[in-house]
Amino acid sequence: MRSIVNFQLSIFNYTRVVSIPLQSRLPRTYRIKEIKQETEMVRTYTFDGSLGARPGQFVMVWLPGVDEVPMSVAFDDGAVTKITFFAVGDMTDELARASVGDLIGLRGPFGTFYEWQPGQHIVLVAGGYGAAPMYFVAKETVGHGCTLEVIVGARGKEHLLYLEELESLPHVSLHIATNDGSVGYKGYNVDVLEKLLASCPVPPDSARGGKKKCLPVDQVFACGPERMLKRVSEITAHYSVPSQLSLERYMKCGYGLCGNCTVDPLGIRLCVEGPVVKNDLCVQITEFGRYHRDALGKKTMFS
Repeated sequence: MRSIVNFQLSIFNYTRVVSIPLQSRLPRTYRIKEIKQETEMVRTYTFDGSLGARPGQFVMVWLPGVDEVPMSVAFDDGAVTKITFFAVGDMTDELARASVGDLIGLRGPFGTFYEWQPGQHIVLVAGGYGAAPMYFVAKETVGHGCTLEVIVGARGKEHLLYLEELESLPHVSLHIATNDGSVGYKGYNVDVLEKLLASCPVPPDSARGGKKKCLPVDQVFACGPERMLKRVSEITAHYSVPSQLSLERYMKCGYGLCGNCTVDPLGIRLCVEGPVVKNDLCVQITEFGRYHRDALGKKTMFS
């Protein structure tokens, strides 16, 4: 029986891999068109060319002879592609030394993406450089008539990203939270989320099972540190608001072949069935918010 199941999974994995175009699975070089120094350690690269990415998807960024790492797409409008990254580690340190005109290897896009309906009221929760892909989401959703509450959080004002870009969009209410209180709410962005959902009108029959139904908010999207995502998962579940979370794991191939980004106990691959995962599935992932695995598959607990 086990051999039959393994065979079926192998067929499924193979079908999923071959369904991704070959040009997406192989790296192509893109020239850096523009570089923006966002903060002391964070840079945004604009590449001359589109990968056809959708909000929430990622690309594999390749430096020959150095390494290849996954990065969320910060923007893709069909003409240019942007990535925003934190320079920490050998690969990203080397990437940060690149200049305008240099060629960088990119392949993708890979993974799932955020999904919405036109005209919805959506809350976006961004932590750290998760603000970059959240801007991509905001840009696309407002184009479909959505109204947004965007909650951006960071340790201090010097680490906040994409505020000007978000403020420039129509139908966006921007909320800022900093741990040190240097700007906006003093505390965590998830505290702002909870206050926002708690302030929503509650119909008399919505408190069954100790839960509240927040009528004005249709969905919550989140991207940031896993501890933050875990709290978003708990809060949105409590208020019965659908949410979609961007989960990170160590990805090698990007299209479901190596299995390095599988999560316990479901065995789903976050490069294929993720990185954007709906909360009703997130709550079934026992390692979510507890640990992840390194390049060798060893468990590393979240501190």
